[in-house]
Amino acid sequence: MPVVTTPYTPGTPCWVDLAAPDQQAAIDFYKDLLEWQGEKGPEEFGGYAVMMLDDKAVSGIMAAVPMDGNPPPPTTWTTYIATDDADAAAARVGANGGKVLFGPMTVGTVGRMFIAADPAGAVFGVWQKLDFFGAQIVNEPGAVIWNELNTSDIPGAKAFYQAALGIEIKLMEMPGAENMPEYYGLEVGGKPVGGAQSLANHPEGTPPHWAVYFAVDDVDSTVDAAVRAGGSVLVPPMDTPVGKMGALTDPQGGAFWLIKPQMPESS
Repeated sequence: MPVVTTPYTPGTPCWVDLAAPDQQAAIDFYKDLLEWQGEKGPEEFGGYAVMMLDDKAVSGIMAAVPMDGNPPPPTTWTTYIATDDADAAAARVGANGGKVLFGPMTVGTVGRMFIAADPAGAVFGVWQKLDFFGAQIVNEPGAVIWNELNTSDIPGAKAFYQAALGIEIKLMEMPGAENMPEYYGLEVGGKPVGGAQSLANHPEGTPPHWAVYFAVDDVDSTVDAAVRAGGSVLVPPMDTPVGKMGALTDPQGGAFWLIKPQMPESS
């Protein structure tokens, strides 16, 4: 269902946010591109902006903050995975070869979270709801439709995400995609919650990462609009068995995908 009214099952991607050196420029770019609403939030929460689509929370944008005298971190979209106990999840992440990078910490009355890297180095967040469970609208134009792990170690990812967060990674078979590289599904309780693939499918030097896909009505026109606003094309729009898609970076270097989905044809 596009509108989400109940908490996400633990192990399910539930939120995405962007950290960018120029928060206001990022807010302006994505508001224009994806028709979001939103503005900088209270200073007590670092100005964190909750972006809205049709008056429902869809993502967050925050300022990338320099730490320990270093430059701000790279502009990055982060995928957050739901949990019912952030502290226990953090312990499992560490016990299974991952690394907790920040937290766990409580964010006002809205939730408890931490940021971690899996054993291959892909960074993700974990979110325990208090007053806020995550995205209130998904799978609609302008909203997140897919979260995807891109890793150098599929077997290692299978073991880590199952043990740490209860996510199973299984090979997917899609009609019409027989000539495409192997693709894996992320499952929680037998239901698909995202995807995974090997970095062998990517340009050499691509680091392990979680990718975010936003649904749009027209990939070509949205890519053109992003380029006019200072974005860059990483992967030109292309037709696939699951829809037309393309990858971009925003003007500050944050990478994301656009897709107009379609159901694969039955064989």
